[in-house]
Amino acid sequence: MPLAPDRLDLLLARFGRLRALVIGDLMLDEFLWGRVRRLSPEAPVPVVEVQRCSRFPGGAANVARNLLEFTPHVTLCGMVGDDPAGVELVGSLKQIGCDVSGIWSIPGRPTTVKTRVFGRQQQIVRVDRETRDALPFPARGELLDFLRRRIPSFDLILVEDYAKGLLDQEIVDLILEEGTRAGKLTAADPHTHNRLCWKGVSVLKPNRSEALALSGMEDPEESLAAVENAARQLQERWGCLHLLVTLGEEGMLLLDEQSRPRRIPTAAREVFDVSGAGDTSLCLFSLALAAGSEAMEAAELANLGAGIVVGKLGTATVSPAELRANLTPVP
Repeated sequence: MPLAPDRLDLLLARFGRLRALVIGDLMLDEFLWGRVRRLSPEAPVPVVEVQRCSRFPGGAANVARNLLEFTPHVTLCGMVGDDPAGVELVGSLKQIGCDVSGIWSIPGRPTTVKTRVFGRQQQIVRVDRETRDALPFPARGELLDFLRRRIPSFDLILVEDYAKGLLDQEIVDLILEEGTRAGKLTAADPHTHNRLCWKGVSVLKPNRSEALALSGMEDPEESLAAVENAARQLQERWGCLHLLVTLGEEGMLLLDEQSRPRRIPTAAREVFDVSGAGDTSLCLFSLALAAGSEAMEAAELANLGAGIVVGKLGTATVSPAELRANLTPVP
């Protein structure tokens, strides 16, 4: 049954009281927008005449940015470099009310910056500036102490892995053990380049390719059955209560506590940019569960939010007002 407006309002009111901790790889998303009128004489590539530039918190910082649309109680944990990009990223998070007490500035490390170049509203190239070195000492020990002290004070803990060096098995084990001990909802967006064990996590949210890769399965025909089998394997392996697979234009696949597969068709009307759509899905699904929703209701809300975000250009978020405006009328 579609989400009713009064039910959405009740959930949104509950969201505002939740305290969320986000842990993961931080980055700055940069977008260069321009026009293309000729090819380069140096190589068969377009020349983009840049007309404007925009920058947004990305990676785990975008999860925090999404959460802040619904609750003011968001703490972000991660690392940046001691460079202008790191200063800009932390400063922009402070401006929107994010608690940055869990962010470490690492001397000599560059802040991850992803630059996407657009011409004629099409992405032409992406340039990544980063290092994937592990979190060094003493920052690593300080991070572990921070997590031990602070996890019990939150209602939900979201882990966003982009395989940029922050997360390893010891850190993930600590997050899940402390979260379980304190009775908190834990949710993770895994990465295939960082093969970690997520045993005991409450929510796992891979996309299609991640679910297949993590399960070791192939899907040459791109069938939903293969994705269902991969999702079941991951759920059995790690014992997660809820497994939500994002399927792009095909919507989402949900496996609940009984491993029953449920398909949620996409809510997107037009797709301009998929940057950050997975972050929005993880945010809304986790918030709804922590606020008392059943898994299917939480997935429908996540799907609604993701459908709105992909209709925007750049790393975007969704607001409560947009959710209300895009609700399917209840018959």
